[in-house]
Amino acid sequence: MGKTGSAGGPGGAGSRGSAGRWRDGTGALAVPEGAVDLEIAASYRARRRGLLGRDGITGALLITPTNSVHTFGMRFTIDVAYLDRHFTVLDVVTMKPGRLGMIRPRGRHVLEAEGGAMAGWGLRPGVRVTAVPDRAA
Repeated sequence: MGKTGSAGGPGGAGSRGSAGRWRDGTGALAVPEGAVDLEIAASYRARRRGLLGRDGITGALLITPTNSVHTFGMRFTIDVAYLDRHFTVLDVVTMKPGRLGMIRPRGRHVLEAEGGAMAGWGLRPGVRVTAVPDRAA
């Protein structure tokens, strides 16, 4: 699944610590059709867990940094959007459980959501999204 990376360039904002790395947490994802709830998986443990063991997700999961995902052990079909370092969508694919996604060499982040959700959000190659983390209390 993913790794930790920096965003913060045009189109990307994130829950980053002093080392410029993202932190696990929640927030909002600005997409062409509005905003959706966002979970952020930046730690090794959270990236490995991803959506495993869940029956669905409301909103999206940002896995960062990563350029590839798999759906082994997943219970439902997901949409996957591969993002570059500026949070521009490189590709959007739908993956059934038990599949290995292709590596995207330019990819730095991945969004995962329920199958079919991303088309409704207007996500397609070339679209830039913004991740806005919730502030720590």
